[in-house]
Amino acid sequence: MSCLIPPESGKLSSQVGVSLQGTLYDWLGKRAIRGVLAASLALAVCGATQAARSGDTEPQKATIYRPADPLSASAFDHFYNMDYDRSVQEFQKILDRHPSDPFAVNHLLTAVMFRELYRMGALNTGDYANDSFIGTAHHPADPKSKTQIKELVDRAEKLEEEQLKADPKNVDAIYARGNTRAQFSTYTALVERAWFSALHNAVGARHDHEKVLELSPQYTDAKLVVGAHNYVMGSLPWGVKVAVSMVGLSGSKEKGIEYLYEVARANTENSVDAKIALLLFLRREHRYSEALGLLRGMIQQYPQNVLMALEEGTLLRSLGQYQDAAAVYRKIWDAGRAGKYPGLHYEVAAEYLGDLLRSQKDYAAAAAAYDMVAQVQQPDSEILQKANLGAGEMYDLQQKRDLATRKYQAVIATNSNSPPADIARKRLKEPYRAD
Repeated sequence: MSCLIPPESGKLSSQVGVSLQGTLYDWLGKRAIRGVLAASLALAVCGATQAARSGDTEPQKATIYRPADPLSASAFDHFYNMDYDRSVQEFQKILDRHPSDPFAVNHLLTAVMFRELYRMGALNTGDYANDSFIGTAHHPADPKSKTQIKELVDRAEKLEEEQLKADPKNVDAIYARGNTRAQFSTYTALVERAWFSALHNAVGARHDHEKVLELSPQYTDAKLVVGAHNYVMGSLPWGVKVAVSMVGLSGSKEKGIEYLYEVARANTENSVDAKIALLLFLRREHRYSEALGLLRGMIQQYPQNVLMALEEGTLLRSLGQYQDAAAVYRKIWDAGRAGKYPGLHYEVAAEYLGDLLRSQKDYAAAAAAYDMVAQVQQPDSEILQKANLGAGEMYDLQQKRDLATRKYQAVIATNSNSPPADIARKRLKEPYRAD
């Protein structure tokens, strides 16, 4: 069946479906796929956690975890604080105690997958805001992690199908299957780079969760995937919307954001995930202040999450509050040096600070910020390459050719077969000049 045709659309012949897929691919390029998969980073996390609602005055109600296990709260707290190793260990213990529960399998799957995505360097929110992630290369995936992810996907699907065979209207099983499909969409997109397979799974997740809402309208968690897809499809150009409507896909940005807010405010299993999706979509809508309000509540709840901390600086920069943004990046850098983000790549704060100062034409300060990355004992190689390239260009602008040359050589030495290395080779032949 065509990857762009949802399972329920059996009215189209397979031949027509394949032809339509080709036509849509010509029309879309990868635009629709970009949009759907940009959402997948946020919607794939199908865990349970206590959400901090900014502005609430009533006491928080305890979240009901599925499966009910005393270790769940700790596992999710470690997950959202990016302590992925401890999170994986705890979710494994939960699964060992609940081997037949697809929710337990999905939770472990989430933790394993996001640990690997972070190691790969694939969780940069900036990539998803501007669609650059389609062509962004990162560290290769670990074969053992890929095998484990696929095994967990297969295990979850078997449990879900067994439950649905016994009761086709089992809303928990349908919901769990939608979560598995959403996560597998993330995996096939960001790890396998298999765009149509990812899109097919993403659409399947949407249809599963729409079915859940049809059977149980109060099943708020299901509105995460449905809301994200509504926003994405509602964001497509008019001509593309007409094309995708022919295969049963439609959406509304307004409805999507409304659904996500419902989940975010409900203190259900997906409340935090809905806020993450909202951060992405509100930024794409240039609703920066609104996104900042959501984000700051989460930063307080998950103080070790360096990605959330970095996002605050990015939003402040988008608002034109450059000094405040620079202060945030410096605060993250200082906290990282003091040990606040163990095992996490806080050095990206120095790179972001360099980018900010560069945009303000403070080339000397930008070079100094980029140079800070090398002070980290084991910086991420991609971050180090970008920082050295930036520093070299800043030194060129200051007429410090010797320093610039050393930086370009360092870029090539780190990874000679990367896009930054290609640029560095050009800079060695001809000094960088500002546009």
